Amino acid sequence: MKTTKNILFAVLVLLTCASCKKFLDEKPTDFITPDSELSSAKVARALANSSYQYLQGMLAGQPSSYGGNAWNLMEFMTGKANSDLGQTGAVNFQNLSYNTTSFYIDTWWQQMYQGIGACNLAIEKIPAINAPGLSAADKTNLLAEARTLRALYYFYLVRMYGAVPKVTEVPKNLNLSIPRTAAKDIYDTVIIPDLLEAEKSTLPWKDITGKVSMGAVKSILADVYLTYAGAAINGGKQYYAESAKRSLAVTQTGGYSLFPEYTDMLKPANKNNGEFIFQVQYAASVPSANPLTSLTIPNYSGISGYSDEYGSVYPTPQFISSYAAGDKRVAEKQFFYTSYKSFKNNDIVKFKGNYIYKWFDSTAVAGTLKSDLNFTLYRLADVELMYAEASNQAEGAPNGTAIQFVNDIRKRAKLAPVGALSSAAFEQEVWAQRYYELCFENKMWFDMIRTRKVHNDVTGNWDNFVGHKTVFGATFSEKQLLFPLPKQETDVNSSLLPNNPGF
Repeated sequence: MKTTKNILFAVLVLLTCASCKKFLDEKPTDFITPDSELSSAKVARALANSSYQYLQGMLAGQPSSYGGNAWNLMEFMTGKANSDLGQTGAVNFQNLSYNTTSFYIDTWWQQMYQGIGACNLAIEKIPAINAPGLSAADKTNLLAEARTLRALYYFYLVRMYGAVPKVTEVPKNLNLSIPRTAAKDIYDTVIIPDLLEAEKSTLPWKDITGKVSMGAVKSILADVYLTYAGAAINGGKQYYAESAKRSLAVTQTGGYSLFPEYTDMLKPANKNNGEFIFQVQYAASVPSANPLTSLTIPNYSGISGYSDEYGSVYPTPQFISSYAAGDKRVAEKQFFYTSYKSFKNNDIVKFKGNYIYKWFDSTAVAGTLKSDLNFTLYRLADVELMYAEASNQAEGAPNGTAIQFVNDIRKRAKLAPVGALSSAAFEQEVWAQRYYELCFENKMWFDMIRTRKVHNDVTGNWDNFVGHKTVFGATFSEKQLLFPLPKQETDVNSSLLPNNPGF
């Protein structure tokens, strides 16, 4: 089946890939062959490093879609984004006519399962490596990295597809027909246990090279427990409390701080530092540079040296208008921009509306054409808002720390602090801050299906997810709670059927 082929492909890739001079260095110094004796600390490190490779799959291009990217999917689905390119398939998600062969749905599935395959190999092989300079604690930490990443890959899969095949061992052949396992069981037997095991390690609290740190482990676990407590699994208050416990630890242990300015997030020197807890690693010096700069530049605007300025995703005017008056995040060249100087003559080019500035790498735009920015998976503002929501749910009312976190985020946005609020009102305030602070970071769609609520940009109300009508005239139904399993997967593995409701 295709899933198994993807996983075995990841295994074969690793067995012919190089041990690296440094983390995620793309130039190998030696090769591991299938008959190699796995007996060095470098091999153990290479196995763990391979687990990171498919994080870049979250921004993987869509071969048959000009200007398309896996990241687009979660932004188009929110109903808060438009595109300058018909080739991205945006209209199929805006009018909710997407199906089992639509762009991006298979890309996410393939990339996450290939990542799981690499993690499974690392988890299987590392314990057996006995080598000078590789202590038991070192192996425990390497395994913690691989387990954390396996949990993260599965976390994306269950949120997107619900029940999925559970693959936790390296396949021995291609003659496998793996049925789906319920999402709750994946959480209970893979995602949460992997993260709890990683939590027992001695990983450093922070890692400025971009590897998994204890801060990242706890941030992911906080997110997992928050999601598990919510609508998809309905775990309840005890899981909100577990989420609050981890997110509070991230905020109070130290090592992370909100950037003073939003534009600090656009400085390559700040990668893996400051507010950033865990990021997908990119470098301008390698071919696989972060694609989001060129993807989000207005289509053929002429403000950069890129031959292709895609305008593949930009915010709807209704979304921009829904920000509060005076919110700094919507000011020019903060999260968005409406004009920029021409690449050829420095004349100011005015756009037809707001475009995303969050991924704007000025050095790449002006000359290098290769963005040196990372893609952020977790940053402190996100985790502070997790704590605010989870503690409010667990305790039945907002506590002082939760209110302070919300006000710290509002303060940076130049908004007045909130005072005493009811639990329900505070919950909606937290949702709003997540909505405005984390927009276009692939967070909003997951928040929608977790809370079953959608902010109505026209009325200002929080609509029920089922029944919400987007500005494109489409109405969310139960069908939208899960993506369909890709047809190319169900074609080769009929045990995946029936597909998700509505598909």
